[in-house]
Amino acid sequence: MTQASDLSRSLVALDQDSTLIAVIEMSLKSWLVAGLVPGLMRQPLKKIEPQPAALVRLLQRWREEAAKAGHPVERVTVAFEAGRDGFWLARLLHQHDIEAYVIHPASVAVSREHRRAKTDRLDTQSLMRAFLGWLRGEAKHCQMAAIPTLEEEDARLPGRERDALVKERTRLINRIKSVLIRFGIRGFKAGLRNAAAKLALLSLPEGGPLPQNALTEVRREIDRLALVRSQIKTIEAQQLAEVRAAKATPDAPQREAAMLFILTRVVGIGVDTAQTLVREILSRKLRDRRALARYAGLTGAPDESGSKRREKGLARAGNARVRKSMIQLAWRFTMFQKESALVQWFFARTAAAKGPRKTMIVALARKLLIALWRTVTLGVLPEGVLVRAA
Repeated sequence: MTQASDLSRSLVALDQDSTLIAVIEMSLKSWLVAGLVPGLMRQPLKKIEPQPAALVRLLQRWREEAAKAGHPVERVTVAFEAGRDGFWLARLLHQHDIEAYVIHPASVAVSREHRRAKTDRLDTQSLMRAFLGWLRGEAKHCQMAAIPTLEEEDARLPGRERDALVKERTRLINRIKSVLIRFGIRGFKAGLRNAAAKLALLSLPEGGPLPQNALTEVRREIDRLALVRSQIKTIEAQQLAEVRAAKATPDAPQREAAMLFILTRVVGIGVDTAQTLVREILSRKLRDRRALARYAGLTGAPDESGSKRREKGLARAGNARVRKSMIQLAWRFTMFQKESALVQWFFARTAAAKGPRKTMIVALARKLLIALWRTVTLGVLPEGVLVRAA
């Protein structure tokens, strides 16, 4: 049954004689806008500058042409694919009383030919077909992305920046090790605070100090590593301050602050994990538990054809940050929440397992995510889960 939060189809009846429909193929230097204007036999296609003012002028001109043709426009709808530009254009168009939608690129069907034609004009045609089907209320044409507010989008940035910095930290450490191993030096711990001081004490296996250019390169990498670490600490301090503020005012009306307060009380859930879950998935208005697991990418990918029945494994669609955090959290729960019903279920299912438990840990992560979602939305704590004192 279609629900109010369902983004797979439009819940508003489409009157094509009074609705101006437009799709945008966006690029860095220009926007290609295709329109379906009431009263016009032609389907206009216009390339404009990547400026919202130019887009609004174009839509207003098409609106006037429709009025001259005897079809006054009462509704204007615009759609474009999600990409590098984010959601700012959709929010701006809403301020001009224009319905703006952001399409998931992977939800638009394309030809499976080996070398299919790919141009901006053809892309606008496929977007228009998918958008029209969505507006008519037909399922499976395309999927719309939920448009976050400016505050919601900004709140996700610290966690995502921290993830990028952690990857950069790992890259720098590996780079330092690779430079040293080239000269036969193993076991140097670049992650230590006094790594720069210990660098001068290194010697080659054949005797003598490290060559000057290699030494200079490693010192530069250590300086970059120190900068990245300081930035990570700054972000973690900011996240900790937000959690402490949420704990100081547990009765605050802010929905996300209340979720942070609830999650950080659960033993095994740290500040970074709580921030990631709240900002990336739990604060979203998802339809049901199936939509929740599908958004996290914790559902399977069945492959059925004729008598063939097999499972290709994890679908890996949706939010990779949430999927990574939940699988790590599931492993932590097996250490810190051994008496909980979810972990006891996991132990019972894997007691006689001969191989690795990776398949079942995904199932535990999916169940745990649904349980945490019910905890922050309904206040129902999973059975046997330990919590810290408020």
